[in-house]
Amino acid sequence: MWCNKIKSIKKTGVAIIISVFLPCNSFSQEELLLKDYEPVSVYNTPKTTIVRAKYPVTDVHTHPYAKSELEIAAWVATMDKAGIEKSILLTYTTGKEFDSIYKVYSKYGDRFEIWCGFDYTGYTDKGWSKNAVKELERCYELGAKGVGELGDKGAGLFYSKPTEAPGMHIDDPRMKPLLEKCGELGMPVSIHVADPYWMYLPMDEHNDGLMNAFTWKIDTSDEDILLHKELIKTLDNAVRNNPDTTFIACHLANCSHDLSIIGNLLDKYPNLFAEIGARYAELAPIPRHVKSFFEKYQDRLLYGTDMGMSSSMYQTTFRILETSDEHFYINEHFSYHWPLYGLDLSDGVLKKLYSENAKKIYKF
Repeated sequence: MWCNKIKSIKKTGVAIIISVFLPCNSFSQEELLLKDYEPVSVYNTPKTTIVRAKYPVTDVHTHPYAKSELEIAAWVATMDKAGIEKSILLTYTTGKEFDSIYKVYSKYGDRFEIWCGFDYTGYTDKGWSKNAVKELERCYELGAKGVGELGDKGAGLFYSKPTEAPGMHIDDPRMKPLLEKCGELGMPVSIHVADPYWMYLPMDEHNDGLMNAFTWKIDTSDEDILLHKELIKTLDNAVRNNPDTTFIACHLANCSHDLSIIGNLLDKYPNLFAEIGARYAELAPIPRHVKSFFEKYQDRLLYGTDMGMSSSMYQTTFRILETSDEHFYINEHFSYHWPLYGLDLSDGVLKKLYSENAKKIYKF
């Protein structure tokens, strides 16, 4: 089917309007917007579907997506099909909200492990840390096994409910009593610092991850915002100053653009681990480099998703980790415009990544 498209051209300084017939689904280079660009690979290469992970899996980065017992039961059925033995629920919460979530999910026994947040209420007041530690201990007594996901993209700690803590970062002296108490109680701390590097770069034609970056861009014009390097330093400080507390760097500490950054931290601190949740699209474009990194740090890396609870989501992660598929796009779960490649990880690395490392940390 052909459509009539109106074009304007210039000839000897005069604009001339012409009518051109083109396929209805075609665009000129000037008309096609980057946000509408969804290429389909033309390569005749293997397209592997993996319904179930090669080895049993512990997913260390999920959230209480399911809001009813019916939805939770459906999620458990999806986990069974995918080979997910356990999901760690990072609830962010304390108080009555944590109690409510715990009451529902704890009915499923070992399938879910429920973590609490920190209560930042009154964090600018004298004596706040003491009160926050008391609430942490209460959540622990109820059944919380860890803390997270804490978050800081530059403006201060957030995510935790009911109150955020603008201006306070993970290495703030006020946080010291809470982090020490986590070490005493054997509660790992899951911390999200920064965001992928291109979120801090100018939103222009040179930004490699522009479409995703624009959605999650950081306002770097604010003088109070810590930038990527400064946020990594807050993590460095907190891990160094609390050697008896286990830290989990969410999303590889958002260093997928330069894995040597998180690698150096792993080299320095035995109490630091890193998980890969929601960073598959950032890792899959550079499969050989990433595979080498996974092999080197195979004892310190953890499987996580942070992308919901659908079967297709799990299958996407398995395809990237287990196969050698090349040049494919998955627009359902990722908003980048670049192709992905399978990492083809070895059996030994997969076993550790999928569950063995988690079992050492969480003592299942």
